[in-house]
Amino acid sequence: MKARTAATSHPRTTRTLVDLGPLAQLRAGRLVRRLVQLFVGLVLYGVSLAMMVRGDLGLAPWDVLHSGLIRHVPLTLGQAVVVMSFVVLVLWIPLREMPGVGTLANALVVGFSADATLAVLEVPGPFAARLALMVGGVLVCGVATALYIGAQLGRGPRDGLMTGLARRTGLSLRLVRTGLEVTVVLVGLALGGVLGLGTVLYALGIGPVAQALMPYFVVDVAGAAPPTAEQPAAS
Repeated sequence: MKARTAATSHPRTTRTLVDLGPLAQLRAGRLVRRLVQLFVGLVLYGVSLAMMVRGDLGLAPWDVLHSGLIRHVPLTLGQAVVVMSFVVLVLWIPLREMPGVGTLANALVVGFSADATLAVLEVPGPFAARLALMVGGVLVCGVATALYIGAQLGRGPRDGLMTGLARRTGLSLRLVRTGLEVTVVLVGLALGGVLGLGTVLYALGIGPVAQALMPYFVVDVAGAAPPTAEQPAAS
């Protein structure tokens, strides 16, 4: 009994991320806990996006694209997130990536949560308040990432595109992620998207924050499948 208590007090040694198919995700156990954690994480992800928007000091790479897109089509920012999520899911087809519950939830919930938060969160006047929103947005996004990935219910659309391309090309996840994010930033800028200090802070900070928190939010389903070699840091 003492040995078990000692092990569970150190999540880094007892909890692992595993790569599960759609049915295995639902059968892996602790489903209610994992679903709650998934949706809390996705809602917080949308909140973090809205915080960075209201901070107005730069957005995450994919959101640079979303903010540019809405300058040319009659969509809210959250609606653009949803639309682009399903566009990215179409790209999964030739990559043979398999969506899960979390994949579809990600495609819908993040955008709706972002729009709901933007509706109630006003633009702060002082620079210090905007800076706090930007930094807070990155931190909240790190928590949200650890929560939704730790629920082990499937990758988000953008994560799946990254892992699928890495598997098909043989390139590392880091290289594929960098290439994708540079591409979406350039396209977003061409469309008039918002790039700034927040973009740099997000790029440098989201990985370490999510990685540090991940062991505390991963729900243990280690017996369901072999551990994954590497996991994406964000959606």
